[in-house]
Amino acid sequence: MSTILIFIHAHDRPEVLEAEISAAATLGELHDALEVLGVAVDAETFIFIDEAEEHEQGERHHRLHHAKHGSRVHVGRCKRIATTVNFLDKTEEREFPLGARVRAVKEWAAHVCDMDPKDAAEHVLQLCNSTDRPPTDTPLHQLVHGHHCALCFDLVPEKRVEG
Repeated sequence: MSTILIFIHAHDRPEVLEAEISAAATLGELHDALEVLGVAVDAETFIFIDEAEEHEQGERHHRLHHAKHGSRVHVGRCKRIATTVNFLDKTEEREFPLGARVRAVKEWAAHVCDMDPKDAAEHVLQLCNSTDRPPTDTPLHQLVHGHHCALCFDLVPEKRVEG
């Protein structure tokens, strides 16, 4: 039987873990692979594959339909991440899945704030009350800690060049 390599991003673990599972793996096989790596899975744990909107759920024998070679499996305590974006005098809110990336939040924010695509390209998301500007490929769950399932960003100019 063929196997696939998956990359695991687990809550409160900074490193990316790797596991091999069968190409036709079940939810139970994924849980077993996580357990071997020391990633606890319980009733308060949610597993998302790549940037899926819904978490993997069901009985142990249910097949994982979205897993493929190189998939990123996100394991965390949040089912959704309540995300707030501030831009000028606007504040917008939306919930995103665990595996959503910062880029998806920026695209959504630019759309709901009616930004011109050129202007949007010159802006970045910065965590509220900080100077931290996470890379656009960062999964949202890597920015939340513990059971806190909310993020706040300011949509700010990347650089301002006057001249």
